[in-house]
Amino acid sequence: MKKVFIIVIAIILMSFNFHNNEESYSLTITEKDLRNSKGVVQFALYNKEGSIPDEKYKKYYKIDSVAINDKSATITFNGLPKGRYAINILHDENKNGKVDKKFILPKEGIGFSNYESIGMSNRPKFSKASFEVSYNIKKVITIIYMSS
Repeated sequence: MKKVFIIVIAIILMSFNFHNNEESYSLTITEKDLRNSKGVVQFALYNKEGSIPDEKYKKYYKIDSVAINDKSATITFNGLPKGRYAINILHDENKNGKVDKKFILPKEGIGFSNYESIGMSNRPKFSKASFEVSYNIKKVITIIYMSS
């Protein structure tokens, strides 16, 4: 009886492992048009409605910074479950991890997936910036410098 009980428990535990083998994907993001090679590029990935804009970087799903090489930077986020994601990048020239401003405009370059420009009538939001990840995907983001 004890052996049967152990076998039943083992089968139950194995069935949980099979359900956790969810497919995952990679997302490679590239920025090629930085104004210089100072600092780093911070890549923030979002997966929830209402998460962007996120000026203080508190609502992200994943975030990482990479070195700049010849005015460009690339990162790959691996192990992403199928879903909707949006990207925010920051050319963090002074490596302080935040959006520095001159008056009210960002001093450093920023960018969002699916945005070529940003303005009062074209403010970033998740619904416009998001895209479906259901296979391994590559994205190029436009960097926007609003002040010099």
